[in-house]
Amino acid sequence: MYVVTGAAGFIGSNLLAALEARGIGPLAAVDRCDDPHKNRNLAKRHGIELVAPEDVLPFLGKHASVVEAVFHLGALTSTTERNITRLTEVNVHLSQALWTWSAAQGKPFIYASSAATYGDGANGFNDDDSVEALSRFSPLNPYGQSKHTFDLWVANEVAGGADAPPIWAGLKFFNVYGPNEFHKGTQASLVPQIYRSAASGEPYALFRSHHPDYTDGGQKRDFVFVDDCCDVMIWLMEQKEIGGIFNLGTGAARTFLDLATAVYRATDHEPSIVYRDTPADIRDQYQYFTEARMDRLRAAGYLKPFTKLEDGVAITVQNYLSQDDPYR
Repeated sequence: MYVVTGAAGFIGSNLLAALEARGIGPLAAVDRCDDPHKNRNLAKRHGIELVAPEDVLPFLGKHASVVEAVFHLGALTSTTERNITRLTEVNVHLSQALWTWSAAQGKPFIYASSAATYGDGANGFNDDDSVEALSRFSPLNPYGQSKHTFDLWVANEVAGGADAPPIWAGLKFFNVYGPNEFHKGTQASLVPQIYRSAASGEPYALFRSHHPDYTDGGQKRDFVFVDDCCDVMIWLMEQKEIGGIFNLGTGAARTFLDLATAVYRATDHEPSIVYRDTPADIRDQYQYFTEARMDRLRAAGYLKPFTKLEDGVAITVQNYLSQDDPYR
């Protein structure tokens, strides 16, 4: 049995689909499907066992002998969340409990970290997972801090010689896009948001630059297709011995104007881009550049090329967003 937390969410539901497509199972989906979009994210999966998040530890204890691996993708992911207690309970304490269980039972453990742990990028995007290296970063929001806190806890556990899962990886996801994001609303990637304007031939407003080194729309992100993320997670699980925190992007930053242009092109419309001021309440925390250093994952043996932005956007738009049933 392969256990996926956050299974009805964006990356989790795509991972379930990828596992099912490869004939890997049975699958246990840990999530609370209290949103119609999240229900639709799971509707096409067959034979999954749905587990409430508060029941995950008893469930694991009951099924320990048949659990093959744990993919921990469940989290509070809103970058505007300010409830520190709730973020700590979900993103830190639950993650610690699942790590500890996986270590004690000898099960592979793959978990979601975030590029938000890098803060403003002033100290680079190097995924060196030593305690000393990780301690240099200062996340810009409580969400990023909660992910960083768990990364540091893992690094200290490993450095101190504590028991660890036989195979483990923390993945610093950069800007992931793809199908099954509707439940995220304004926290979804820009692809479905731009699509609504592009499909009707209307203009879309990107953030104006407030930085002298970047033009309007020239802000850069490392956009990575969700299918590539799923490939990496499954590959990590299948390794005989691996442990570390790894970046998961493409290693090639692209501009928001590139992204918007790709969405319009995928809808057979000419790009129509306008600009609006970055909201004042997030302007001081806004990142103008992120780019994953992918050396460590490549050195670990993952050599498959990543999907080009234009190709991944075209798949997302043409195979999902433009369809009567846009869910994977």
